[in-house]
Amino acid sequence: MKILVCISHVPDTTSKINFTDGDSKFDTTGVQFVINPNDEFGLTRAMWFKEKQGASVDVINVGGPETEPTLRKALAIGADTAIRVNTEAKDGYQVAKEIANVVKEGGYDLVIAGRESIDYNGGMVPGMIAEMIDANFVTNCISLDVDGTTAKAVREIDGGKETVATALPLVIGGQKGLVEESDLRIPNMRGIMMARKKPLTVVEPVGASVETSSVKFEKPTPKGAVTLVAPDNLDELVNLLHNEAKVI
Repeated sequence: MKILVCISHVPDTTSKINFTDGDSKFDTTGVQFVINPNDEFGLTRAMWFKEKQGASVDVINVGGPETEPTLRKALAIGADTAIRVNTEAKDGYQVAKEIANVVKEGGYDLVIAGRESIDYNGGMVPGMIAEMIDANFVTNCISLDVDGTTAKAVREIDGGKETVATALPLVIGGQKGLVEESDLRIPNMRGIMMARKKPLTVVEPVGASVETSSVKFEKPTPKGAVTLVAPDNLDELVNLLHNEAKVI
């Protein structure tokens, strides 16, 4: 079984976020980038298929040379090879089109992507890849098993879970639950050294069109000051909730 894991290069959640050019572009100055958490759950599950079923695992990213350390980390975790499509990721359609082209040429049986990335939270790419390569698709996936050419997946739905059976080729949008957080792997020194020798192939883009663009970003409103009220001063608490917070 050939597996391709999509890796998004996203800011660490602890990074301080700023914008430039009239709040229309993300400022990467001083920002630490990591593997998108939903993608990391998928990569860890792919490693299970590699170790238990002998699958091959490739990872892919659409982006410039600055994303290669993130791909190298995926290789250090255990992926066999990495592919970088040499173009800036500008919107979901463009990214999906570039990845779909690689999937078609590579003959992959299973494509594992995160349900969404934590930077733009678009949630579009996995479904569009599935449509472009004419594959089955399961999103919000929290469990995945493959037996031959048949897959059984569990996905979250409103108020519960749904178990579905489908055939390969398959694209999934994975999330927490596909593996547990305790199963995530931290690259050890041996893995880091081996990653330096593993192939990282740079392919030129097919020139997919960009259908959307960001006009402006806006930060959430800063939290207001906290007013402390003595536990025995209920009248003051009620007054503040009624007249200032206006919640009662």
